[in-house]
Amino acid sequence: MPGRDLALLEEAARAAGEIALRHFDGARAATEKPGGQGPVTEADLEIDRMLRAELTAARPGYGWLSEESEDGTARLAAERVFIVDPIDGTRAFIAGRSAWGS
Repeated sequence: MPGRDLALLEEAARAAGEIALRHFDGARAATEKPGGQGPVTEADLEIDRMLRAELTAARPGYGWLSEESEDGTARLAAERVFIVDPIDGTRAFIAGRSAWGS
């Protein structure tokens, strides 16, 4: 990871955490992803949208792969790829347990 990416990623992680905490303190309703791929919350989707918008705007040449976004082949041509799981531990998040991360 180039050194210039560290500050960008730290800022993005903080912003994602703020979104997650806002949702964690409120409603944590979830729906099931198609194909039995597990639950997804509005927090997952909001974080995913924010990270994709911010990170790809800052680094347009980087690819994108996220657990909550449709995958595409464009990332295969990129030298670097953002690989994202907006909330790791979605089931714990939904249950109100603290064993999750953003």
